[in-house]
Amino acid sequence: MSAVHQFFEADPLIHELLARRRSPRAIDPNRRVSKLAVRTLLEAARVAPSCFNEQPWRFLVFDGEDPKALEQARSCLSPGNAWAKRAPVLVLSVAAELWSRDGSPNRWAEHDVGLASENLALQATSLGFAVRFMAGFDEASARRFFGIPQSFRPMAMIAVGYPAGSDELPPRLRERELAPRRRKPIEQIAFAARWDHAYGREPEEGL
Repeated sequence: MSAVHQFFEADPLIHELLARRRSPRAIDPNRRVSKLAVRTLLEAARVAPSCFNEQPWRFLVFDGEDPKALEQARSCLSPGNAWAKRAPVLVLSVAAELWSRDGSPNRWAEHDVGLASENLALQATSLGFAVRFMAGFDEASARRFFGIPQSFRPMAMIAVGYPAGSDELPPRLRERELAPRRRKPIEQIAFAARWDHAYGREPEEGL
């Protein structure tokens, strides 16, 4: 079974869309992603919440309409993300690091870009797309190629496409693709009022 069809072991009370979301590398290079589909993902990102409704997210889209730009985006990828050159669409998320109202630093900008990016990922999952976020790219080259101003910070390169079977991947990546997803238990990430008090293991009441 392809990795993209494996569900994450999660509490059954969470929404199945959250449980289904994955970060696959196996993407079909031969299936085009329509402009309508890309706009739908961007619309999902657009409606995300942000501090003071600043909406500091920006997205550079490389969908093949400009072949040179798509190749430049692919050339920014680190060697470990070479698999993503097969993706028909790359998107670069960018954070506006200064408040529009007074030009002072917005320390919540990157947090808010993360919120918008998760919206994009969940919308993609609901539509049957494969999406993976990548920190491994050359920020300086991206700035040079695409004219990104200094007050904006490139955050992540995003591969978008239709899922493919893991057999399309090299053996090392195939093994990682098929490995179970693991998350830390709630007791390691949530605390009851004090840092050294893990949040209660057993809920006392239902939803």
